[in-house]
Amino acid sequence: MGKMLGGEEEKDPDADRKEEERQEALRQQEEERKAKYSKMEAERESVRQGIRDKYGIKKKEEKEAEAQAAMEQASEGSLTRPKKAIPAGCGDEEEEEESIVDTVMKFLPGPLQDMFNKK
Repeated sequence: MGKMLGGEEEKDPDADRKEEERQEALRQQEEERKAKYSKMEAERESVRQGIRDKYGIKKKEEKEAEAQAAMEQASEGSLTRPKKAIPAGCGDEEEEEESIVDTVMKFLPGPLQDMFNKK
C-alpha cells in the first residue's frame, strides 16, 4: 500500500534467506528428477539387453566397432587407404545420354519416333 501512495516498498528482512531456500529446493528437485530418470533409463537398458540376448541382436556400437575392425584388418597390408566403390552412372556420360534418348523415344507416338529416327 505504501508503494501505491508513492512511498518506498517495504523490504522483507528474510527475503534473501527465502530466495536462497527456494533456489536450493529447486536444485534439489532437479537432482531428484535426474536421479529418477537415470534409474528409469538403466531399467530400460537392462530390458533392451535382455531382448538383445534373447534374439541375438548386437548393439549399434558393437556393429560399428566390428565394421571398423574389419576395415582395419582389410587394409592392414596396404600402404594406401581402401578404394571406395564408384556409384552407378558416374563416368560414362555418352552411354547415359543414349539411354535417356532411348527412354524418351519409347514414350513418343509412332510418327514422331519415325521422324526422329530418320535424322
